[in-house]
Amino acid sequence: MPQVSLVDVASYLPGDPVPTDYFTQFSRSERMAKNVMFRSPTGRHHIGRDETAVDMAEQAFAALRERHGADLASEIDIIITHTQLPDNPVLGAGPELARRLGARPSQVLDVHNSGCAAFVQMMAMARMMMATSEAKTALIVAAQNCAGPVFTQPDIRKLAQAPVPGDGCGIGLLRKDDSGPILDIETRTYPEFAGDMDFSTNGPRKYWEPGEGQGCVSFSESKITKVFARGNRLVPEVALEVCKRIGVKSSDIDTFVTNQPNRLFLRNWHDALELPAQRHPDTFDQCGNLFAAGIPVTLDAENRAGRLRNGSVVLLSAFAHAGDFAGAAAIRWGAAR
Repeated sequence: MPQVSLVDVASYLPGDPVPTDYFTQFSRSERMAKNVMFRSPTGRHHIGRDETAVDMAEQAFAALRERHGADLASEIDIIITHTQLPDNPVLGAGPELARRLGARPSQVLDVHNSGCAAFVQMMAMARMMMATSEAKTALIVAAQNCAGPVFTQPDIRKLAQAPVPGDGCGIGLLRKDDSGPILDIETRTYPEFAGDMDFSTNGPRKYWEPGEGQGCVSFSESKITKVFARGNRLVPEVALEVCKRIGVKSSDIDTFVTNQPNRLFLRNWHDALELPAQRHPDTFDQCGNLFAAGIPVTLDAENRAGRLRNGSVVLLSAFAHAGDFAGAAAIRWGAAR
């Protein structure tokens, strides 16, 4: 099959950093706030009320255009997007992004599932589509945009989980070549866990109906314990499977990039792979939990800092929601910067 490479990454963080003090003025004393799942980052960014996921993706794409030329958009054959809070739940972000960029892709897909592991899933989808078609270039986009709109609502900003998410967008450029080859990808679905994440308005109202109540994603305290155990297991599990298939010991991985849900997960994951913390980049304190955007934003930060050596093996791994999906991918790094 033709080789497909991740040839570049870029990212965008909206506005100025929002300090934790913003939330402490509203917080109420509750036992959940002490749970390791909700220990607050130092900072995070919030998307503005009139800023959209497509706005963020367009800002991130500007860096790719600068590095790859003004005609880059015309080369894109596939656009795949994942948006945490769709601006238009009927249309999705892909068509509007294509219009803004001046692209005319043959395929535009909006991926709703796979949560924090969406970047890996979109890599897998783009690679499969490119390997079995004439498409040569794909753009994958992960936009997290619910921290500002959802977690600052008057009833929600008091909750223990409110300070943890941040907003941002990360994008990847894939080409049918061998400049930064994707070595292997593993994705797994666990449908038995799909019902363990709740979305409600804290009342009988459906989210699309008028009335009182503010929508929010939540877990019961008993489910948090289960989700934490799953996350500790699933991310190393898929990562180790990829390592086995490419014939590299986990301890020999050069850089391990995961989603960034909290500090304890990050520590447990690199311990499970027998890696020092220095080889597992951490953007949690600067960005909070960026959900699907966590992997590409962290990749871009490391790449711009010059810490990803061309030819090194970069391993990506993440799990989604309450553990209904997990994915990992290995790349022989060769991205531009």
